[in-house]
Amino acid sequence: MFYNIFEKLKIKRNNKQKPKIIIDIHEKNSLILSELKSNNELDIIIHSLKIGDYLIASTIIERKTINDFVSSMLNKRLIQQLKNMQKYKNRILIIEGNPESLYQDRETKINPNSIRGFILSIITNYNINIIFTINHKDTADYLITLAKQQLKKRAELSMHSRIPKTIKEQKKYILEAFPDIGPKKSEILLKKFKTLNNVFNASEEDLQEVLKKKTKEFRDILNN
Repeated sequence: MFYNIFEKLKIKRNNKQKPKIIIDIHEKNSLILSELKSNNELDIIIHSLKIGDYLIASTIIERKTINDFVSSMLNKRLIQQLKNMQKYKNRILIIEGNPESLYQDRETKINPNSIRGFILSIITNYNINIIFTINHKDTADYLITLAKQQLKKRAELSMHSRIPKTIKEQKKYILEAFPDIGPKKSEILLKKFKTLNNVFNASEEDLQEVLKKKTKEFRDILNN
């Protein structure tokens, strides 16, 4: 049973992976894409995204220029986009341009406090992080940094870069094959339950002390 899990989740550091960024087809003519393509260390994929402008691992990113942010706020198009973004685990809204110009739009005559309130609502009600960038290059740099962080994070979640030799390493190797169980959690599980047999036969209540919300997923894998 565990052999198949290993094959699916094994990460080999010897085969160097490139940070992957999926870009919506509507962004194909943007200066950001040109900036990203000039970086040979990236794996760029242009694809039709139903939600957002950029997808990096489990993070969806919506990009707005200052003018687009204001107009989409007024016509309420942004509200629907924010709702759609909830389908992803991590969500970021990038607002590109000079933040001061947000409060200096004489044409729309929007009260600056209305904009501040809307921004706070995005953060608190929709649980979406907001990043203000200076220009397209700054935006591209944020995307590149995020992609590299996600790749590094994935690599650190596994011991499968080498064959485990000791019994303790072998136990951790098996536990780390399960989703969302990395070195830290596997260490805690073994310290608490001592053996793999005890871990696999532990009650849901005992497992929840370590795995929290991931307990059900862990037990489902064992029982199916």
